[in-house]
Amino acid sequence: MIGKNIYEIRRRRGLTLTELADRAGIAKSYLSNIERNLNKNPSVNVMEKLALVLDVELKELLNTEKPNESQTDQLDKEWVEFVNELKHSGIDKGQIQEYKTLLEFIKWQNKQDIGNK
Repeated sequence: MIGKNIYEIRRRRGLTLTELADRAGIAKSYLSNIERNLNKNPSVNVMEKLALVLDVELKELLNTEKPNESQTDQLDKEWVEFVNELKHSGIDKGQIQEYKTLLEFIKWQNKQDIGNK
């Protein structure tokens, strides 16, 4: 189950197996074995590296409970595709943060528009 969690989170983040392995500093073959549940007991050190790169808490990777529908549908498919498009166009998280103020203004403006109707 740990391998499946890593695989699903990696895919949601738009990372290839190679990208995740490189960023975490582990062998691609080792990561592949974890994802395919051939290695069912990876070290805590490896799991912490993966959690850091995937930007999730370690407990999310270790979660062995069957996810409910709301967890699996947590991210709307369109948003995932949008984020992947941004990533592949060369825009990174840091650049997105620069626009946070603008996004907050747009949200405020939308609330004002709704209140004026």
